[in-house]
Amino acid sequence: MITASNDHLERDLGAGIATPSAQTLAQLRARLAEGATEEGLLDVAYTTVDSPLGELVVAATPTGVVRLAFASEARDVVLGELARRVSPRLLEAPARLDPARRQLDEYFDGQRNQFDLTLDWALTTGFRRKVLVATSRIPYGQTSNYRSVATAAGNPRAVRAAGTALATNPIPIVVPCHRVLRSDGALGGYRGGVARKNELLRLEASTRAGGPG
Repeated sequence: MITASNDHLERDLGAGIATPSAQTLAQLRARLAEGATEEGLLDVAYTTVDSPLGELVVAATPTGVVRLAFASEARDVVLGELARRVSPRLLEAPARLDPARRQLDEYFDGQRNQFDLTLDWALTTGFRRKVLVATSRIPYGQTSNYRSVATAAGNPRAVRAAGTALATNPIPIVVPCHRVLRSDGALGGYRGGVARKNELLRLEASTRAGGPG
């Protein structure tokens, strides 16, 4: 698996040499990513994004954003999944994720109520993908429930399967599974934890009340 993080670059510079500055590491990483792209060796680019919910890992292929992971998900596990299920040609390349980072910042600042990002559905198939596509159409600041999402995906009886699809959503926030509640109004589960789900709903409710940008 091709990877480039600060730890990897520091080891590659050799023992006994002064640790390079963060700026130098960023420049080395950028050159490595640029070279890999030019040589056609980069299939999955990833970066980290600071957010009010903690650090996020965002990954994208040439097709679009393929994965967003919360800090509660071990980064090595997330990258391993991407290497195994998408491509081992994976590299930390922040510049490739600038649009995603900018839009996430705008979302958390209450300045964006719809993401304008292309998505890569490589990590989900069949009915689960249909559920997530239906979920992506739930408007900002509004909620739905598991049965309604299952119905929109073409199988109103598959409520439990819809719940599984939402619980394993590979691109949370952007695909707003936090907007899907239980039929009794309870929050239900969430890949990032119920506290994060509640925080996202509170953010959207407060921004919508004040008129989102």
